[in-house]
Amino acid sequence: MDDLIVVAGGVSKAYETGPVKVDALRGVDLEVKRGEMVSIMGPSGCGKTTLLNTLSGLDDIDSGQVLIDGVVLHDLPDDERTDYRARRMGFIFQLYNLLPVLSAVENVEMPLLVSGTNASEARRKAIGMLDMVGLADRANHIPAKLSGGQRQRVTIARALVNEPAIVWADEPTGDLDSETAGETIDLMVDLNRKNEQTFIIVTHSLEVGQRAHRIVRMRDGMIHEDGHGPTDPPSPSPQATV
Repeated sequence: MDDLIVVAGGVSKAYETGPVKVDALRGVDLEVKRGEMVSIMGPSGCGKTTLLNTLSGLDDIDSGQVLIDGVVLHDLPDDERTDYRARRMGFIFQLYNLLPVLSAVENVEMPLLVSGTNASEARRKAIGMLDMVGLADRANHIPAKLSGGQRQRVTIARALVNEPAIVWADEPTGDLDSETAGETIDLMVDLNRKNEQTFIIVTHSLEVGQRAHRIVRMRDGMIHEDGHGPTDPPSPSPQATV
């Protein structure tokens, strides 16, 4: 069990919209190893994003149990769960969720400041992460002055700046052109390999899915295929620059 960072058992989640009840998750079981990169795939409405949100504690569950690094996540009070996410997790979303009035470095340092890191240390770490994703020279640019790929790199830097054990990504390349999407997934693969951080990625893109160690396929709120890929970490494609 020590090598498992995510252990989910019998996770169920339903949504009610008026008289209609939608079973988004139906008794999902999933285990993810520490340092693994896992892609979750399936058709729209199959429960991919709901699974990511419940595993990460963004959404409550109706039944079952989720352990993240041995912590029973949904047993924590809301404030403790929020604090745990801030300290131990990073999030990457399709639409970036960057604050438009803040510069790149100010966006990246925000999780550190929220968790109590002093301002000078937060700035130092934020600059270091921007350098790691190749954007140190754009540190003082606001999001509107960055390309889509650069904004996603800022998002990745923000997700990793608190050195999380696990990174959750929901369609991280969905709003990018194919070349920029390839560069983005190359960057994530490279960071997974270098930092040995766990990545769980929801994606419609087979190109993204195939870069992971393993593809988990969902249908109708259940996992119907859990395919293990190569045992060695995936590597950036040789033609890519990150």
